[in-house]
Amino acid sequence: MTDTAPTTGEAACFEAGIKFGTLYHQFAGTPLSPHSAASIETAMEEAIENQPHCTDVTVEVQRDALEAELADSAADYTELTGRFLEVEIVVDYEGCEVVTRMAMEDGYPLMTVVSVRDADAN
Repeated sequence: MTDTAPTTGEAACFEAGIKFGTLYHQFAGTPLSPHSAASIETAMEEAIENQPHCTDVTVEVQRDALEAELADSAADYTELTGRFLEVEIVVDYEGCEVVTRMAMEDGYPLMTVVSVRDADAN
């Protein structure tokens, strides 16, 4: 087996993974209510966009899931977990654009690479 340096695309995917790890683990457990959903979306987007190579972040709190969670609860808030989020993160690393998403799949917040594209190939 020969060691090789990572490709630009592989490095870009790694960068996207770092952003998702930060997003998920920094905000998991944050108190979440229908009233605070919009401000939490904005806080998450702006925090992750600060990181190197990140060009766009979209966070959507799934309000239907949140309201269903709170319907039988005595509290008017719950903890933020992946089941309440849909996220898209775009990273541009040395001209390679990676689009990644997180959404629930089979009860798990799955983070996936949607596309890897050489920005110069347009």
